[in-house]
Amino acid sequence: MTYEELLIQSDSKNIQVKEIPLREDDGRIYENRIGIRKDIPTQAEKSCVLAEELGHYHTTYGDILDLDNVQNRKQEFRARMWGYDRLIGLKGIIQTYKRGCRNPAEMAEELDVTEEYLLEALNAYRSKFGTRTTADGYVIYFEPSLAVMKLY
Repeated sequence: MTYEELLIQSDSKNIQVKEIPLREDDGRIYENRIGIRKDIPTQAEKSCVLAEELGHYHTTYGDILDLDNVQNRKQEFRARMWGYDRLIGLKGIIQTYKRGCRNPAEMAEELDVTEEYLLEALNAYRSKFGTRTTADGYVIYFEPSLAVMKLY
């Protein structure tokens, strides 16, 4: 999902997204308003930030800035997973494999996300699913390295 598609989806849910000068964070959310740091250089980076902020909109409540609090860390993880699933997901991993992508840089480019974001998502999926999982007739291995194989 591209940045433009996320903006359209946000608008359809009456979520206001504006690019603004932020000093400390790449994105912030308050109620149904999201601010994205104006000088983020690429659309892929903006997509990653917006997906996480939308994850906060859909999954968190209250002020969770204090990440020393266990409940806040759990909410932060849920918001990030929402973003990972929206921009990448198991289906996205499978699709990049089918399209011939064989390394994280190629996958990230195909998915229109940053390589760093993709690697964070893969670590989160490894944490969630363990060493492997299946989806849509494929097995996705997260260890010892990422691999996708069609089930027969």
